Amino acid sequence: MPINTRTNILATLGPASDTEEKISALIDAGVDGFRLNFSHGTHESHQKTYDIIRKVSNKKNAHIAVVADMQGPKLRIGNFKNEKETLKKGQKFTFDMKDELGDATRVTLPHKEIFEALKAGDTLLVNDGNIILKVLKCDKKSAVTEVVVGGVISGHKGVNLPNSSLNISPLTPKDLDDLKFALKLGVDCVCLSFVQRAKDIKDARKIIKDKAWIIAKLEKPQVMDELDEIIQASDMIMVARGDLGVECPIVTVPVLQKKIVARCRACGKPVIVATQMLESMISAPIPTRAEVSDVANAVYDGCDVVMLSGETAMGNYPVETVNTMRGVIEQVESDTKYFENLQSAFSGVSCYSESRAITHAANDVVKTLDNVACIATFSVSGRTTLAMAHERPAYPIMSISPDEKIARQLNLVWGVRSFIDKKFLGNFDNIETVSKGFARISGLAKEGQFVVITAGYPFGKVGLTNVLHIVRI
Repeated sequence: MPINTRTNILATLGPASDTEEKISALIDAGVDGFRLNFSHGTHESHQKTYDIIRKVSNKKNAHIAVVADMQGPKLRIGNFKNEKETLKKGQKFTFDMKDELGDATRVTLPHKEIFEALKAGDTLLVNDGNIILKVLKCDKKSAVTEVVVGGVISGHKGVNLPNSSLNISPLTPKDLDDLKFALKLGVDCVCLSFVQRAKDIKDARKIIKDKAWIIAKLEKPQVMDELDEIIQASDMIMVARGDLGVECPIVTVPVLQKKIVARCRACGKPVIVATQMLESMISAPIPTRAEVSDVANAVYDGCDVVMLSGETAMGNYPVETVNTMRGVIEQVESDTKYFENLQSAFSGVSCYSESRAITHAANDVVKTLDNVACIATFSVSGRTTLAMAHERPAYPIMSISPDEKIARQLNLVWGVRSFIDKKFLGNFDNIETVSKGFARISGLAKEGQFVVITAGYPFGKVGLTNVLHIVRI
């Protein structure tokens, strides 16, 4: 398993990769976490996959994170008498709540929330944006539209409303059932799909509590109106470019991605860039040049995680895809401009708390002290480690925690290598012995090198970082 990179890889599991042999090979190739997509599969199949991940990661002594991705509200039209119809540009087409099969003039749209939100002039997108319609008039039960971009329309296709914010929870009855199962399973993180506002995260937090990190998937342009609030309410953010590219003009997605990543970096929240990163490798052993540049761009921006979806879930080359992604990460992070750019983005930062001041000072120490090997962060909650990762230091971060779940969650954070130890809680003097031991065992340090330590004392007090210490191996 590579230890020389900072940016992490999250891989989606599916029929192409959910065996013990493939999961083992994916971890060896550099996967730091696995995503279970609850839009597909059964509870039984997810249980089986989860058990394999834990079995393999325990054998390898790797703290691999498991992420449960909730399906979220799927807005779909009804079925047609003739299975499909062709909509022509300029024609009128109606969406309504009638329980009848559709035809060339209308179709059922069984979502009252859509009609409550729609207004004349809004845009409706069908079938991943391949069909575009403009709303002419609407009421609480129907909407008359004009076809802007036509095409073949068939039953059960998805509907997107790029101009509208729906009064709908990101957790459907199916999601609530899946969420209950996933939390009982012991997943480390939960993805909430189609988050629209910070309230969505706060409502989910009442159910999830501290059982898992909440990852907010940003898939609608409306999130930009409340971006900072959503970031602060979440444990992690995902730039979910699939639906984002449907909900807003596709040419705006790179700009939105950069804005979201930059705000997450400024707020100190981990961020994932996802969807179609190496899409061509589903069927080809080598990616396109544009895909390689896309991955590199996300890494240069300082994201914590790059994610693979269909590439590893159903592709022909799942392990090769991870090897390719890891190779891109290694190339970018070996560029001297990479760390220079990350550091310059936050030069002159204001140290507005004791914890932030200590962490910022630790980063200054590793810049000025010769022969530093790594940074050791001791944390019960993970916050001390997150604060250090926020600084994007040029040296690896060892996260030492007594909690296995915290260790797995932090395995998705930039630059972090997770270790488990309970001894340091009993005695402050243990932090020297423990940090030296892990630095040696992991291969991060050798005799004569320094380890810079940050911690909160007394141990166990959440959110406190007040110790900066240096030890020599």
